[in-house]
Amino acid sequence: MSDSSAAQLLPKPDVTWVICLCADWCALCRDYEAVFAQMAARYPAFRFAWLDIEDQSDLVGDVDVETFPTVLMADGQGVRFFGPLTPQPNTLSRLLDSLQSASLQVAPHALTTRQLIDALQKAPNHWIKT
Repeated sequence: MSDSSAAQLLPKPDVTWVICLCADWCALCRDYEAVFAQMAARYPAFRFAWLDIEDQSDLVGDVDVETFPTVLMADGQGVRFFGPLTPQPNTLSRLLDSLQSASLQVAPHALTTRQLIDALQKAPNHWIKT
């Protein structure tokens, strides 16, 4: 992939994505969806997406998910958080507060995260809000 092609895959600089990667068969994920929806309403500055890694594998691509729920937070500068979370509202809320105050460290985007966010930016419909 050329540098110009890679640059096209970067998230828009003014958009911060909060993406939950789950599976419909996972009872923990089904319970967590309501928490995630509440946080989407509480943090309107971010774009939230709920993705079933099996049903929406075309969007998820090669992103590796081993534990549910897994959350990816990223913006134009890079990945702010990527990993499993305990499915508790306070855990996600504290992480979102840190994201909002820009106190989370930034790591460069991996090709897989850039591709996922690029696919979401082009997708006509994705859960929860854009």
